[in-house]
Amino acid sequence: MNSFQSVRDLLHVWQPEMPVYCVYPHVYIDSTQHFLRGFPGRVLYAVKANDDPAVVRMMHQAGVTDFDCASLPEIALVNENCPGATCFFMVPVRLRGAARIAQEKYGVRHFVVDHPKGLELLAGEIDMQRSVVFARMAVHHNSAIYDLSSKFGAPLKEIPGLIKEIADLGAEPALAFNVGSSVRSPDAYRHALGVAADVLTELPFRLRLVDIGGGYPRSYPGYVMPPLDDYFAAIREGIRDLPLAEGGEILGEPGRALAAPGLTALTEVLLRKDDRLYINDGLYGIFWELRFEGHNRYPVRAYRNGQPLNGGEQRSFRLFGPTCDSTDILPGAVDLPAEIDTGDYLEFGNIGAYSLGGRTRFNGHFSDNIVHIDGKDELPPV
Repeated sequence: MNSFQSVRDLLHVWQPEMPVYCVYPHVYIDSTQHFLRGFPGRVLYAVKANDDPAVVRMMHQAGVTDFDCASLPEIALVNENCPGATCFFMVPVRLRGAARIAQEKYGVRHFVVDHPKGLELLAGEIDMQRSVVFARMAVHHNSAIYDLSSKFGAPLKEIPGLIKEIADLGAEPALAFNVGSSVRSPDAYRHALGVAADVLTELPFRLRLVDIGGGYPRSYPGYVMPPLDDYFAAIREGIRDLPLAEGGEILGEPGRALAAPGLTALTEVLLRKDDRLYINDGLYGIFWELRFEGHNRYPVRAYRNGQPLNGGEQRSFRLFGPTCDSTDILPGAVDLPAEIDTGDYLEFGNIGAYSLGGRTRFNGHFSDNIVHIDGKDELPPV
């Protein structure tokens, strides 16, 4: 992977025609370690948020030893890049034979189910005696941008029976839930942990592990979220009342919170039409997540001739992607120097989550240019 001390250095030696995705290693290390220090339990990085091998290795280097995986390729990726790491196969519905391969080839011990039939299928593939199986319950909260319990999760009344079935089959039972994606209020975790405490109280035995899922948000321009420390405080408060077994542990599955900060997208302005800028990446590429509810833009800075284009009059611009599709229009306008023009570059920050993994090759537009920005004093746009 090519390395530069700064984006300025990159642009002095290379005027890329295709988008370039810039990894800031020290930003990833710092932000990941902040989460590890603050979260009151074991941290499982959700690989789906950014599965670039370099990013996954940085998570491991920063201290993440456990990974939330949703497929065999994700498990293989972690196995190849993070020696000694533990993979959790945390999706309730898997491809036929995947659980067996995960356990036999990669030594995976942790799985999840949300239905008796799913448990039956899992038990037919793995050695339950050397496994931990989470029963995933549905938990809802209106502060979540996306209700992840609309697809997975058993009703609360079915959880005690499902946990008993797991134990009867010889596996260690555990509990899991996910309050949603990009949760806008720490109260969601207080609520969900209260529900979990009620469920655990009904059981005739104590569980050792409770996985409280992901949903930890990041702020974007015009879309400000509470600081992560507020979520950590709410979780600490909520877990005080959980009736766990001795040595019990809370697990969390951050994706966006770890993946977003350390990656930027460097794009070229292909054409300016008054307040419309056409750039060489779009909704079929790195910006694909902007199609969905939530934030509608990323922080951005401009460059001309290898130098930041700062100062002077600012103007609001609409951004258009490079494809022939008329829907390839970024939803949020951005403020840029009024003199921005064809041939200038725009660097978009905080774009590391749910971006690289969703790119398509629509119209033949695809870039796999990934570089490191190694200058310790260099920071992405914020």
